[in-house]
Parts: sequence; C-alpha cells; structure tokens
Amino acid sequence: MMSRISTRTIFAFFLALLGVVMFSAKAVIVKLAYRYNIDPLSLLNLRLLFSLPFYLVVVFRTTTIRELSKFSRFDYLKVVILGILGYYMASYFDFAGLKYITASLERLVLFIYPTLVVIIAALFFHRRPSMVQIAAIILTYFGVFIAFYSDTNANGPNAVLGTVLVFGSALTYAMYLVGAENLLPKFGTKLFTSFAMIVSTAATLIHFFIANSNDLFHYSIEVYLLAITMAVFCTVIPSFLISEAIKRLGSSNVAIMGSVGPVCTISLASALLNEHMNIFQWIGTLIVIGGVLLIAIREGNNNRSKNTEEDIV
Repeated sequence: MMSRISTRTIFAFFLALLGVVMFSAKAVIVKLAYRYNIDPLSLLNLRLLFSLPFYLVVVFRTTTIRELSKFSRFDYLKVVILGILGYYMASYFDFAGLKYITASLERLVLFIYPTLVVIIAALFFHRRPSMVQIAAIILTYFGVFIAFYSDTNANGPNAVLGTVLVFGSALTYAMYLVGAENLLPKFGTKLFTSFAMIVSTAATLIHFFIANSNDLFHYSIEVYLLAITMAVFCTVIPSFLISEAIKRLGSSNVAIMGSVGPVCTISLASALLNEHMNIFQWIGTLIVIGGVLLIAIREGNNNRSKNTEEDIV
C-alpha cells in the first residue's frame, strides 16, 4: 500500500512540475511572437481562440443540460465576473506588460500573486495574516524591488510601465483566485476553468472588435505557430495537469512546486531570447521565491489536517 501511494505521489509531483514548466514558457513565446510585429490584444485573441475548442469539449463531455441547471443565475454571474478578471484582464495586462519588460522580470512580478491573495483575504474577508505571512510579504516585495530597480536602470521608464501592467495582472489573478474559492467545489476544477476560459475568450473578442480594426489573419505563419504552441502547450495541457495535481496533492503542495516557475522562465529566456540577469536580479529572484515559499508552506501547514490519504491516492 505504501509503495502504491509513493508511486502515485511521485507521479502527481511530476504532473505539477511539468505543468509549471509549460506555464513558465508562455512569457518567452509571447516575446518571440512580438518579433513579428503583432500587438498584445491580437496575440491574446489568437491564444484564446486556439485554446477555446479544447475547453468547449470539456464542457460538453463532462456535464449535461440537466446538470448545468443545478447552478443558479448568480453562480453563473460570478463565473462571468471571475472569468473576466482571471483570464481576460489578467492575461491582457500580462501580455501588454511583456512589451516593455523582460520575460524574466515578468515572471518574477507575476509570481507575487500568492502574497496578494493573502492581502485581499485580510482586507475583504477579515482573514488575519500570521506574522510568518506578513514577514513573507515584506520579504517578497523587497526582492521584487531589488530586481525591478536593477531592470529600471537598464530599461528606463519602460520597465516602470511594464512592471505596473504585470502587477495589475498579478492583482486581478489574485482576485480571481479568492473569488473562485467557493465556486470551485460546486462546479469542479475542470468545468469551472473551462467556463472561465470561454468567458474570457468572449470578452477578449469584444475588446478586439471595439478597439482594433486589424484582421487577425494577416500575420506570418510563424505567429500562428507560436500562438498554437502557446495555446496547447502553455495553456490547455498545463491547466489540466495542474488541476489533476491539485486533486492528488492539494493546492498548497502544488503552490510550492510553482516556485520553480521563475527559474524555468529565466532559463528559457536566457536560451531563446538572450536575456541575461545580473547579480542583483538573481538576488531579488531568490528572495521572492523564498517569500512565496514561506506563504505556501504556511498555508500547507494550516490545511494539512484537512488532507486525507485519498487526496494522495
């Protein structure tokens, strides 16, 4: 029995690691696509449009009209709001920010969203953070400041604008996570994620047609290949890998695994984009990872009593 649990646990950690690595490649692919003069909104539309069929299949294969009728209109309204926050606004801010900063700094700023979850929960849901969480938040933002200050010296005002945009992405994604907490058990992770992605695709298309008259299909073949790669390997597959890992390991353990994300992005950016970090940026990165790990471990300790053997098996 122990060997069976051990094997499945190792497999679950592998799923989480693979999902994190795939998600981490997104920023690098976005930067590669920008070399072909595509704007952030058009690229985001292509990513979501190529992802959409997979999520529609999930909805039609995992539920029925009768089951969908169980949810109230208010439930669906909350899904719409959270879909707009978590995958439309967060993605748009992220793509826009990547026009101005490196993929490495983007991943580092985006990685602070767990600290924002703690802050939002404290401000609006009266969940008082522990001293460990407060210390972790201070540590994390100190690390971001070190990396940001170094990048500002290199890239000037563009780094400020890009960092603010990506911070907006982290903030809206944190709001999505806090709001989704009560809906996930009701809908299930796969169905909820699929609904949120469908909503975000609709919102992004509306934004595109209002603000942009350009044709989505006049770019070079490289843009579409990159968009398909990003949709399949940096969106659809990792979203299901992470969902399965959360089911097997719990969200806190998967969050801890997420700490390898910035390192993966930095490595890929160095290899494919020729981005190189100086010593101060590396110090800032390690401090941020340490701060987020403190929060993830703290949450894991708080939730450990809720986990049963079935979570692992």
